[in-house]
Amino acid sequence: MTLTQIIIFIAVSLLVATVMKDRGRRWALLVLSLLAVFWLQPFSPIRHLDFWLACLTLAATTFTWLVIQTGNAANVENQKTAALLAGLVLLVALLRYLEPICCLTASPPPAFPSVIMALAAMGGVAWLVRRWFSSRRAALAASIAALLLTFIVLKNPAISEQLSAWLRALNGQPIKLASAADLRWLGFSYIAFRLLHVLRDRQTGKPMDLTLREFLTYVLFFPALTAGPIDRSQRFAQDLRQPFRLSEASLSTGGWRLLSGFFKKFVLADSLALIALNEVNAAQVNSSVWTWILTYAYALRIFFDFSGYTDIAIGVGSLVGIRLPENFAQPYLKPNLTAFWNSWHITLAQWFRAYFFNPFTRALRSARRPLPAPLIIFSGQLATMLLIGLWHGITWNFLIWGAWHGVGLFVHNRWSDFLKPRLDPSALPLWKKRLLDTAGALATFHYVTLGWVWFALPNPGASWQVFLRLFGYGN
Repeated sequence: MTLTQIIIFIAVSLLVATVMKDRGRRWALLVLSLLAVFWLQPFSPIRHLDFWLACLTLAATTFTWLVIQTGNAANVENQKTAALLAGLVLLVALLRYLEPICCLTASPPPAFPSVIMALAAMGGVAWLVRRWFSSRRAALAASIAALLLTFIVLKNPAISEQLSAWLRALNGQPIKLASAADLRWLGFSYIAFRLLHVLRDRQTGKPMDLTLREFLTYVLFFPALTAGPIDRSQRFAQDLRQPFRLSEASLSTGGWRLLSGFFKKFVLADSLALIALNEVNAAQVNSSVWTWILTYAYALRIFFDFSGYTDIAIGVGSLVGIRLPENFAQPYLKPNLTAFWNSWHITLAQWFRAYFFNPFTRALRSARRPLPAPLIIFSGQLATMLLIGLWHGITWNFLIWGAWHGVGLFVHNRWSDFLKPRLDPSALPLWKKRLLDTAGALATFHYVTLGWVWFALPNPGASWQVFLRLFGYGN
């Protein structure tokens, strides 16, 4: 989100919180979130793709709700929500013909008849979803598979480029210009994980009693759309359903988080971006000292950028009565890598712990011939961190970054087990405990910072050259 977009969201949120009563507030948050999907979707050089990707976001969310819901899908409120959803899509499409105010999307929407036909097709698919999948288990499995397949396509540069070429050919555009960057789907990583969360919960038998309005607002809540955090559906729904009045306390809390977020993102992170490690300056700098400066700058920049956006999301949410979960808790001050991952991108780590690490290690332990405990821990930590790496993109560097942290977590686990019977921190003098914590924090910070070298650069060769230069072996 740009600074202008954030300021507009804050102003509209304050208006909603001040003017709207509880029911009106809930409907207003839905409308804002739906429109934000179109407004924030980045421009794509493939004709009309920014409009269609926004529509696909709405369709995927609606279809998921049809699969998971346990109540009466055809009740009056859900029908009103579906009508509002279709009406807003048509309204956004009609802006194509209103020259002075066109358009909410990054490029003009497609012709109106095309949008009507697409809506009719989506309605038909929704009807078929309800009729074909007589088995809810099959519907849940198919939905999860579809989301994971889409994720793989979008995160794999080679596949994305091929899809871009196909879409360009379909539109009569030159395929030689095809690029993976053409398929920038706004917030899909976060949207997909919210959808996978409710699908997996439904698979395990947990009831899902959210209305279509509540579910759309949860998945597409505009402050958290582009950079998280990844909230839980039932927790979010509790906040949404509760009566809310904008008080001095909520205004103060939200205001301070917004100020913190603005300072982190637009002052610190954007300033550090000028010298943070990237593909261009990594190839230009020959000094070991300057390479360390670039690497430190990247480590600080990625923290201030990401945590700044989180502060802004939490601040805007608090203005409308939604208490989004915390995502950062001073991660660079933690004394070990395990504590770091309990305080960095907290909601993502919790998601993987709940939906992958715990089931995976449980399955290994309950096997007929279970592996030794250390091997189970190593397998679980490595596999989890590899998946977190691939969540950012299916490239060698993200894979190596995941392995870097997976191995680091296992080493810390073994070291902790080794020290446990030999060293009791509570028995140490306070100065020794602080000294150990400080040494641990410095070691952890540098391990994480060196790991960012894999994260920041596009290929292993470039990263390896930076490592050599950091330790005085480069050119």
